[in-house]
Amino acid sequence: MPAINRPTPASLQEYLWKYEKNSRSQNPLQPPPDNILQILRYGAIVGSVIQCHSSMDRTMDQARQYITEIEKSGKSVASGTVILADTLVRPKGRFARTWHAPVGGLWGCLILADTFLTKARTLLPLTLGVSCCEAVRDLGIDASVRWVNDVLTDGRKLAGFLVESFHSPRYGEDFHLLGFGININNNCFPAALTNMAVSLSQILGSPVNLHDFTLSFLAKMTWNIGLLCYEEEQELRTSYCSEEQQNHLLLEQWKNLSDTLGRRVLYGYDIQQKPLYEATVTGIRADGAIVMRLKDGNEIIEHGGELQYL
Repeated sequence: MPAINRPTPASLQEYLWKYEKNSRSQNPLQPPPDNILQILRYGAIVGSVIQCHSSMDRTMDQARQYITEIEKSGKSVASGTVILADTLVRPKGRFARTWHAPVGGLWGCLILADTFLTKARTLLPLTLGVSCCEAVRDLGIDASVRWVNDVLTDGRKLAGFLVESFHSPRYGEDFHLLGFGININNNCFPAALTNMAVSLSQILGSPVNLHDFTLSFLAKMTWNIGLLCYEEEQELRTSYCSEEQQNHLLLEQWKNLSDTLGRRVLYGYDIQQKPLYEATVTGIRADGAIVMRLKDGNEIIEHGGELQYL
């Protein structure tokens, strides 16, 4: 089966400077023009290498194998490497859950060397949901982000993401593996997912150009990864202030795109197998942790886990 997704580093760069830069420049809520260029340069590592495969078991496993093989050859892995697959044979999500990844969807993994400071590291998962939601909204679809980074439309799941870490065996380098699965033109779902999942082509009523959407998503990942680096620089340049005083641009964009704040939710580390409690979401902290109010009025803060809307 020939590969379907064939973006290249060159086509991504062309898309960035032709479309993404102009889009960001026309948004009055974005930073000044000089800062926009700086942010795009900071995130330009995304897609420095792009691998396209017809099929594989799991992109994160492929990423680990790739890092190991590159280091065995005495070379270093390019941070920003993207691995794409037309279909996944044995995909897994959180808690080793299997999921559906046929031809037509966008399935992949972004490899990032761990060069981030602690705060940026905790916000890194937000870049996935924000980037996907931005790309989907560019198509005129009213999508939103559910904490941490699931993307929903009309209450059905359009995309899911997972961040894992990897300590390379030879050089001992730490990496973040950012896995993404977005339903694009895959319209058939297993019976258990029929009422829970949806694809872009189902919403629009016509096929979506997978190549163009891939470029859009990676361009927005470029922006949001660059935004993390930009915010790091701003904090290092200025005196450190309290969490309440900081106005992190990525976090603000997540708030703009999310419908989680104010929602009544069911919370758990593994929501499908062991939900823990019901609560109302009252806020999100500067480190990405969610703030919830329990039925008895007490407040609780969670840094990880899952939500289900009630």
